Amino acid sequence: MEYDCILPTRRNFILAAGLLTLAPCIWAQSPNGSTSNILVLGDSLSAEYGIRRDSGWVGLVQQRLSQSNLPYTMRNASVSGDTTSAGLSRLPAALQRHQPSIVILALGSNDALRGLPLEMTQANLEKMMALSREAGAVPVLVGMRMPPNYGRSYAEAFASMYDTLAQNQQAPLIPFLLEGVATRPELFQPDQMHPTEEAQPIIADNVWTVLNTVLKRQP
Repeated sequence: MEYDCILPTRRNFILAAGLLTLAPCIWAQSPNGSTSNILVLGDSLSAEYGIRRDSGWVGLVQQRLSQSNLPYTMRNASVSGDTTSAGLSRLPAALQRHQPSIVILALGSNDALRGLPLEMTQANLEKMMALSREAGAVPVLVGMRMPPNYGRSYAEAFASMYDTLAQNQQAPLIPFLLEGVATRPELFQPDQMHPTEEAQPIIADNVWTVLNTVLKRQP
């Protein structure tokens, strides 16, 4: 494995506005022979928060790519605490650096936790999909969900936003990143927000089901 930088320890995390934030750090897993990049732009659910390095779903998807002899390298540009606005600001540099053929957009949860307008979240995701396409990459949207205690109407509107975006943009959609995990408290760390290491294979399955279909359409 090769990394573009050393990830901070958990002591380097800063609690701000109720969210864990982390200084931007793009890291890469680079098996020999990979020729195309898959960029992951996400938050703590994708950044291996609280679990061992290489044990997260991004690393597990990389293992499947390698086992299937598919010439792709996962490039994880996920940052804990990221909102869609933060992701949008970082995306151009990540696209230029990694020149991916696929971009997995796994953002939005922190927007909801901060109570940001859904219209802004949707607009940011639309811009990220447009930037990805302009860079020659296929955008893959990852659906998120909010707990029912945030209000049924808001939770439903938040979930349907991803469906609407995927339909309007004709983009592949991973319906819900935490499908099969969200309703199982034992698969979460003590904060009940971040999945455990044991949950990562389930999350990887959710991503792989859609990503594998996208890969089959690639030249």
